[in-house]
Amino acid sequence: MSLGPQCCENAPTLSSSCGGGHVEEIGGVKSYVSGSLDSKLCVLLVSDVFGYEAPNLRKIADKVAAAGFYVVVPDFFLGDPFAPENTERPALTWLKDHAPDERFEIAKPVIEDLKAKGVSKIGAAGFCWGGKVVVELAKHAYVQAAVILHPSFVTVEDINGVKVPISILGAETDHRSPPEVLKQFEDALKAKSEVDFFVKVFPGVSHGWSLRYQDGDEPVVKCAKEAHQDTLDWFIKYLK
Repeated sequence: MSLGPQCCENAPTLSSSCGGGHVEEIGGVKSYVSGSLDSKLCVLLVSDVFGYEAPNLRKIADKVAAAGFYVVVPDFFLGDPFAPENTERPALTWLKDHAPDERFEIAKPVIEDLKAKGVSKIGAAGFCWGGKVVVELAKHAYVQAAVILHPSFVTVEDINGVKVPISILGAETDHRSPPEVLKQFEDALKAKSEVDFFVKVFPGVSHGWSLRYQDGDEPVVKCAKEAHQDTLDWFIKYLK
């Protein structure tokens, strides 16, 4: 398991105060929260390697919340996101301490806490590193719907184990999940008649585009917004 260069490009400027929501502990995990718990419908957003303080990630959370969901973005790195400027701790070293198939365990107390608060349905969307976490949640049916965007570390075997409706949104240029791999995912899902799915490849964009886009790059921003809407539509369809 390793982080490719595309996973670390266009690193965001993290901000603990960005977004229209607030930070609180859920299941003992610091989380950015947006929207009202009264909706009883929750969406978990699982970040890429840069963590839950990325401004664009919190913008997505606020957008999903505005559609009537209670959105929770847990800090799966417990205050230790990947820092590319830290040359003493390169990507491979950092990843050994933050393997997504282990960190997904952090979601369990978060989900238990949400259910205790009265949440009736939960969806999860994961970006890059977070895609693997969401697939693990979908394999164990801890959530009722899943979306993975330009996922990393996800295998066909993982997809074969998915038990809930899943949407896969990928990039035309992606060394982690290239279109030919997404086609393998799609073929695996076609063989699972009991699981609804959607697979889409966005032309002209690269891995990470839906989260680490540059505001001045209009074609990429347009594709990012389309992916965000696709994500929201999936949760409206399967949670509402």
